[in-house]
Amino acid sequence: MLYWLLKFPAKCCLWIYCRQLTIADKKLLRQPGPLIIASNHPDSFLDAIILSTIIDKPVHSLARGDAFKNMFIASLLRSMYMLPVYRTSEGVENLEHNYTTFDACKDIFRKKGVVLIFSEGRCINEWRLRPLKKGTARLAISSWQDGIDVKILPLGINYQSFRSFGKNIQINTGNIITKNDVDLDNGYGKSILSFNEKLKEQLAMQVLEIDGNDQQKLNQKFEVKISILKKILLSIPAAIGYITHFPLYYPVQKFAFKKGAHVDHYDSLMVGMLFLLYPFYLVLAAALIGIVTYGYWWLLTFIVLPFCARSFVQLKKQF
Repeated sequence: MLYWLLKFPAKCCLWIYCRQLTIADKKLLRQPGPLIIASNHPDSFLDAIILSTIIDKPVHSLARGDAFKNMFIASLLRSMYMLPVYRTSEGVENLEHNYTTFDACKDIFRKKGVVLIFSEGRCINEWRLRPLKKGTARLAISSWQDGIDVKILPLGINYQSFRSFGKNIQINTGNIITKNDVDLDNGYGKSILSFNEKLKEQLAMQVLEIDGNDQQKLNQKFEVKISILKKILLSIPAAIGYITHFPLYYPVQKFAFKKGAHVDHYDSLMVGMLFLLYPFYLVLAAALIGIVTYGYWWLLTFIVLPFCARSFVQLKKQF
């Protein structure tokens, strides 16, 4: 229930936070289940938020197990279709809980559902594909052994920046992987190796590899051209958007950078905090406008302010 309540507001939040979101092949995102979306993981839980908002079907995401320590938080995460996976760094004694999560994933597959797994394991803000962990292979092979004909969709998420507000994002999808594409006849170890080689081959074509210091290549891959007419039409709303949102944006940015930049969670903290605080900010702005004006002009706050914020994002410096 909570997943569906948050999905539309999350789309609105990303509409403001992102300048452009490009999807290479939208048809592949409408693949019928059972389906594993095997993605790279460059930007913490922002990756899962984006994919959950652009895919029509419910997406069950696998998240780091230590986030589920608190029972109340764990309940909230599960209501948002998130399931825990544990790494050895989170305690060897917790690894057995991964079997429970795999069983839950198989139940989702039997209902033709979709599971999102970040095949690199941990999040690092960089423009390259890192070595793949074995989790995706184990889940797929175990499902095939249980007679579940799950398919795997390799997906690459590419960000123009991991620090800027109003970023350009590219999502690329590879060819579907089925059990017929993997060597399953020469032992479990070789099956894992065969699967990861196939997945790596596909993901390598979807994940951009760029030196973070190569500004020219970043510009070339991500820059969005803005027409003169658009700049003229949006210049005044953009200026209003900057002035009216600065009191909210500036302290949130400072807090998110202090708490999240060193652990590659800056973007996710920014989006999460703005998602929670922006509705209250709009209500406060509407109340102030209602005090100084007559009639129902305050209602326009909920349309005009988001539009002005979006206008600023469209025109602000990209790099």
